Amino acid sequence: MWFTADTHFGHAGARALYRRPFASVAEMDRGMVERWNATVGPEDEVWHLGDFALGMSGAASAALLDALPGRKRLILGNNDPPVTAELPGWASVGHYAEISVEGVGLVLCHYAFRSWNRMGKGWWNLHGHSHGRLRPLPRQADVGVDAWEFRPVCIAEITAKRRSRSVTAPG
Repeated sequence: MWFTADTHFGHAGARALYRRPFASVAEMDRGMVERWNATVGPEDEVWHLGDFALGMSGAASAALLDALPGRKRLILGNNDPPVTAELPGWASVGHYAEISVEGVGLVLCHYAFRSWNRMGKGWWNLHGHSHGRLRPLPRQADVGVDAWEFRPVCIAEITAKRRSRSVTAPG
């Protein structure tokens, strides 16, 4: 199972706003598609936590979504228009989800929370929206592409990265 957010496919402003290292929107989109395809298998499940594509037609968004392997689920972001939510390639669409993966409880939303359900029981909050610019709380992670080399990420990578930061962070 994989997690990602804030791909902003087709969004010209994303390159400058988030300092993405791509020469053009076409290069950015190609690079993220290549990295997704190198990471995700056809039988894998992917939770996209919002802001899939901006400025693309419904047909172009549908073709792009179909080109990405995996069973894809969308948690809506602030930049996901109705045409994105209505794409037939999504296995599910919602604003929020609670799931368990590899024994780890997860609260999924586009937005980071200050507190979340089962927070005191060890559950994690995975989110997007902040493009790697928000200092996370314990057991919280931004799964957006800007924080993960422009590709989806798995729970083992997320928890390992957060543990290593908490061990090395000054007290």
